Amino acid sequence: MSPRPAPQRGPQRPPRPGERRGNVNAPRRSPSRERDGVGGDQVEGRHAVLELLKAKRRTVKKIFIAEAQDASATLDAIEFEAQRQRVPVYLVSMTRLDREAKTEGHQGVMALAQALDTVGLDDLLAVKRPFLLVCDGVTDPRNLGAMLRSADGAGVTGVVVPRHRSARISPTVTKTAAGAIEYLTFCDVGGVPSAIDQLNKADVLTVGLAGDATDSLYDLDLGSGPVALIVGGEEKGLSSLTRKRCATVVSIPQLGRISSLNAGVAVSVAAFEVARQRRASN
Repeated sequence: MSPRPAPQRGPQRPPRPGERRGNVNAPRRSPSRERDGVGGDQVEGRHAVLELLKAKRRTVKKIFIAEAQDASATLDAIEFEAQRQRVPVYLVSMTRLDREAKTEGHQGVMALAQALDTVGLDDLLAVKRPFLLVCDGVTDPRNLGAMLRSADGAGVTGVVVPRHRSARISPTVTKTAAGAIEYLTFCDVGGVPSAIDQLNKADVLTVGLAGDATDSLYDLDLGSGPVALIVGGEEKGLSSLTRKRCATVVSIPQLGRISSLNAGVAVSVAAFEVARQRRASN
């Protein structure tokens, strides 16, 4: 069954089954930072909300759509999936949505959902030939979102994030990741250095990314066994404790004048190099 044709949108459109108008049960702002889990309970942006519904990996509590928007196949798909899954949809003013949203690019859609589940590091290692992304103090939510989008595209099987001094899966992250968070498995750890110790003991090749490293990413065998890419924060890079524990630290050779890549771009390049080598080794 396919979604029905996109209707003309506007404040006069009668509510569809399950929709409610006005600000009844409108979302409330949560505390600035909840420490439990990795977050992800507020999802903003059309593609992010649609993937949230399509993935069916967690409960979607309610969806808010701004009134008087132009016809959109993506909005119709969101409404179709919400109706099919019996998720309540509230039609609210764009002004109200602007006030309640936590990003400027919500595109007239916001969802409240169950927070993302996390697993233990042992669970990530139980996957056949794991391919992990370890984020060591990444605090820029847009960078983290870009990393997660690339991670999903490259086939990363698990993402490790620290519980402190790191960006959570905020609405900005979910919007930038464009739905990728719904298909990734997350593990939150007390400390990245101790997690890398565990990965090393499990014979995972731990590869730190650093612009000042003399060894090249392209000289590594990344396709024959388990791999973990470790990326540091935007300003300081890998912490000294994390860097010491990596089996190898490499850079991505560059031909231009700028000395280092943005962390999100570096992860994308490195992750797809792992994916390329893995395909070649199959």
